[in-house]
Parts: sequence; C-alpha cells; structure tokens
Amino acid sequence: MQIELEAPPTRIERLKAITDATHERLDKRIMAAGPFDSRERYALFLDVQHRFHADVDPLYNDLLLGRLVPDLPGRARLSLLRQDIADISGVMPAASHVEASPRTSPAALGWLYVAEGSTLGAAFLLKEAAKLGLSAEFGARHLAPHPEGRGLHWRTFVAAFNALDLSKADEVEVAEGAKAAFHRVHALVEQVFG
Repeated sequence: MQIELEAPPTRIERLKAITDATHERLDKRIMAAGPFDSRERYALFLDVQHRFHADVDPLYNDLLLGRLVPDLPGRARLSLLRQDIADISGVMPAASHVEASPRTSPAALGWLYVAEGSTLGAAFLLKEAAKLGLSAEFGARHLAPHPEGRGLHWRTFVAAFNALDLSKADEVEVAEGAKAAFHRVHALVEQVFG
C-alpha cells in the first residue's frame, strides 16, 4: 500500500495563511464603507486606491524586483487609477507622492503580493462598479483584467514568487511587508472614508 504524502505549502500559500485574517478584516472594512453605493462613494474608494498604488508604483520600476518578477512594469496600475479618477471627477489628479514604502526587497515583495493579489478580487469589484455605469473603459480601468486574463496573470506572478531564492529571514520580511501593506490600505480607508 502506497501512502501519498501531501506536498508542503508553497511560499504563496504560507503567505496567504499568515495574512488571511488581516486581509479579511480589510475586505470587510472596505465593503462596510459602501464604496459602490454611489459614484461619490466610489470616488473615495478611488482615492484610497490611488494613494496605495502611489506607494507601490516605484516598486514596479525597481530594477532588482524587475529581475525577480516577470513583466513587473507592465503590472503597475497607477496610471489607470489616475484615468479612472479623471473619468469620475473630470479632473486628472495630481501625482500622488509616496507616503509609505518598504525598506528592503523582501518587504517590497510582500507589498507587491498585496497589490497583485488585489487583481483577483477586482473581478467582483468590477461587477459592482458596473452597477454605477462604470466599466473597464470608463471609471473602472484599474479593475479590468490583464489582457492575458486574471488567472494567467496571477499564476505567472505566483510561479515567480514561489521560485525566489529566499532565506527564512527574508520570508519573515516578506510576510511583514504584506501585513504592512494591508495595514496601510486599512489606514487609508479609515482616513478617507472616516
């Protein structure tokens, strides 16, 4: 009789398990703020997103991170958010300055995990935005799937992430970076929505 051993969890699976409670609290807080109740509330949601993506945008152009994650510059969504804000407000927002950012490459990977992971939940959010008359062509560009599809886009990131040569200390920093990114978004929600 042959016993099949269960494969150990991947780096992404471990990171998801470590950050699940923080992520769930954030999701509940965002939805409790009613970001899809009106275009005015949605504009506040865009403000939160714009500030967070201003924080992570420099990571998408980081040369070291670019060698670790495929097509990193092409994954950035700050310019799409700026267009969405212009659609809703009629005015292109000023470039938002970086208010929070990771100090090390492993921590930066944690922030990227949060930013990239949000593209999966964006499918649900895009449906909610459609109820406000918004779409991937107007007001909700940053929620649109990548041209290669959400699944493949995410799997490419996951494969690169899981293949990284990281020490145990690096992995701890990645997890702390991801938690810090979730906390940053939560703080922005509190600040913007009140």
